[in-house]
Amino acid sequence: MLKISHQVSIPDDEIEFVAIRAQGAGGQNVNKVSSAIHLRFDIQASSLPDFYKHRLLLLSDHRINKEGIIVIKAQQFRSQEKNRAAALERLQELFKSVTVTRKKRVKTKPSRSSQRKRLDRKNKHGQKKALRGKVNDGS
Repeated sequence: MLKISHQVSIPDDEIEFVAIRAQGAGGQNVNKVSSAIHLRFDIQASSLPDFYKHRLLLLSDHRINKEGIIVIKAQQFRSQEKNRAAALERLQELFKSVTVTRKKRVKTKPSRSSQRKRLDRKNKHGQKKALRGKVNDGS
């Protein structure tokens, strides 16, 4: 049972684990042992509240495919148990990120003094550039 919050938890039978061979260094062990884990979680078929389902499906996360299935690959550790725990932890973090509501941005205007300073800087820079032009002799 994966606990997300005080009220919400996911039964183990809704999370599918598939052991696969890990990529990268690891010597002969990497060729023989399937230590990496593919975690698959179907959002639509889960017992999650509709609030979570809706928010998860709106996320633009590369781990969520078009069918609404979360796929997390964990291969950081050499043991299958540690990779399984890491995948579950990442799934839990994904669920928790959905519950956080972003604070609405308040539009602000630049102050008059900052606008004036900006225009003065631009004017000064323009004068500096103008002084770099050709010198015109009075003759």
